[in-house]
Amino acid sequence: MDDAPATTANATPLSQAELDKLTDQLIDKLKSVYDPEIPVDIYELGLIYKVDVSDDKDVAIDMTLTAPGCPVAGEMPGWVHDAVMEIGDIRSCTVELVFDPPWDPSRMSDEAKLQLNMF
Repeated sequence: MDDAPATTANATPLSQAELDKLTDQLIDKLKSVYDPEIPVDIYELGLIYKVDVSDDKDVAIDMTLTAPGCPVAGEMPGWVHDAVMEIGDIRSCTVELVFDPPWDPSRMSDEAKLQLNMF
């Protein structure tokens, strides 16, 4: 998954409008990836801990799983990578699995809680 090229010294800083557009696209793509055991996307589940975008449009994502022993632990980072790389302007994407802090249901959005009847 580590296909991040070296950063170039003369990258033009992204404008706020470019960053806003890219953020919206990234959220849309992250919402297209689902935990197969839970009918809610990974963004609404709160599995995405951090998304960094460089001026070169290299994306670095820290994400977690609902449980460390999740059966798709080896596959889900690839699904996230592939979804993000569908955005035409993205140069590279790295996805790291992290387990600190551990995920818990409080990280879920209200939308996810509604979908899972947790209110």
